[in-house]
Amino acid sequence: MNDISANNALPLFVSAGDILTDLVRTGASQWLSRPGGAGWNVARCVARLGLPTACAGSLGVDNFSDELWNASVAAGLDMRFMQRVERPPLLAIVHQTHPPAYFFMGENGADLAFDPARLPAGWIEQVKWAHFGCISLVRQPLGDTLAALAAELRSHGVKISFDPNYRNLMEHGYAPTLRKMAALADLIKVSDEDLRLLFKTGDEAGALAQLQAMNPSATVLVTRGPETAMLIDGAMVIEARPPRVEVVDTVGAGDASIGGLLFSLMTAPQRTWPEHLAFALAAGAAACRHAGAHAPSLDEVVALL
Repeated sequence: MNDISANNALPLFVSAGDILTDLVRTGASQWLSRPGGAGWNVARCVARLGLPTACAGSLGVDNFSDELWNASVAAGLDMRFMQRVERPPLLAIVHQTHPPAYFFMGENGADLAFDPARLPAGWIEQVKWAHFGCISLVRQPLGDTLAALAAELRSHGVKISFDPNYRNLMEHGYAPTLRKMAALADLIKVSDEDLRLLFKTGDEAGALAQLQAMNPSATVLVTRGPETAMLIDGAMVIEARPPRVEVVDTVGAGDASIGGLLFSLMTAPQRTWPEHLAFALAAGAAACRHAGAHAPSLDEVVALL
């Protein structure tokens, strides 16, 4: 773990995505609460692999927010990037798991109060990559705040990673946000399910072509669960299958994959694209060996390479 907030070193990687609590039904009237959120999962993954990392966002002052705060500290995240406000927490109510059925609670929620002006001085000059995605870009005014932050970071030479990470909140009116964020991104990660639901088509190749047309210069990672994944960089297309593992839970596997890819890009730029892809898929597979959104260690990932 990196106790990076103990000194003044600023993070090399910042994820500014959603931080929330999953409330998962486990019985007729039994529920299990788990700290989560796609943006938070990506941050924990990069931190666990060994880079100074922050998850930028805003939490409430309630019991769920306390759990998220404590888990963030335990993950070694830079806590100067996490804000606390007296507002309700953001909750994902997962009332059915097979197939997943869920809704979100958080009207006027704490996450919406995030203020980039309160982040530590000089952080933009230090950060190498910033990651955005999922429902944080849909919930206003947070979505506009984050899109503006992504544009500002890009103008300072920071590389932008974007994972739309489809949720039902994107069913209507998401197209302008998708176009805006895709145009800003150096790296776009999508799953086969994202492509199907974002573009409302079973034609994966057609959906991918639509996405690439939004930013032909972006590198694109397409994951397909246990099936062959694809990395596209210009005219180069690389395919690989994830390592075979005994799957306990696929929650957070996509977040671990993009976290693994970003870690590989930041720490080993000399690697070839096939090597970067292999590392990303190993990270995703390692996450599947544990229940919940597991952030794998470097040893766990390397063991699967």
